[in-house]
Amino acid sequence: MKIRGERECKECGTRWSYYETGSIDCPGCGSLHSVGVDERTEHTDLQVAFDLTPVRNDVDDASTSELAERARERCREYVRRRGFVNAGNLQTLDDTYLAAMELLHVADVVARVIDPERDDREELYFLSLLRDADTGERPPATDVPVSLASARGLAYANAVREYRRDLRTWIEERDRELTTAERAALETLGEHVKRLRMLDGDVDPEIAERLVEATRNLANGLRGDEIAFTRAQEGLENLEFDGGEAGGRFGGD
Repeated sequence: MKIRGERECKECGTRWSYYETGSIDCPGCGSLHSVGVDERTEHTDLQVAFDLTPVRNDVDDASTSELAERARERCREYVRRRGFVNAGNLQTLDDTYLAAMELLHVADVVARVIDPERDDREELYFLSLLRDADTGERPPATDVPVSLASARGLAYANAVREYRRDLRTWIEERDRELTTAERAALETLGEHVKRLRMLDGDVDPEIAERLVEATRNLANGLRGDEIAFTRAQEGLENLEFDGGEAGGRFGGD
């Protein structure tokens, strides 16, 4: 959406940036009456706190299922309000967003399993995400339990889908004509996302990681980095998905 993010209070004249604070009330006097003093600018990245501390504080007192339900709700609210165009500028597909999206999906899996029946590896992995997600730390792909690989894959597919949507919005806002190669790369990215979602994320976590890497390279390429764009093209062209078996066998040909 387009907004006038630079605000001036009608009551006291204080100026502030909604882009930075996410607040519509004047920081000087608290008034809700203000006017925009800049041009309308695309802005999809709403200010939202992501703090899992209250959930972590109850690790010793609450069941894992209860912790998972609470973590899931906090992650859902965070990713719902997040975007990737801030004051007209394209942001990076950042690790905090990816970790929050993954925790959302992993917590959903964990919350649906009765505590005594849960695999220890799933519980430990969930707790590692709960510990670090709000600091932008993501477990390496090699740490993902086979039973949670689809949760990570689907999380990353959804994250890239949302990022690609904002990427297209950013391009349209700049009224920029894409080259044939750029359009093809964007379309290929979209096809990969659809394919991964059709597989319910059931691919080797390393494959999902390569999708994220290609997405980041494509964004940098569309910002003008020719080397990054070439890497994005190569990454997207070489990315192949094969559906996983129940035993967790993934990979491309």
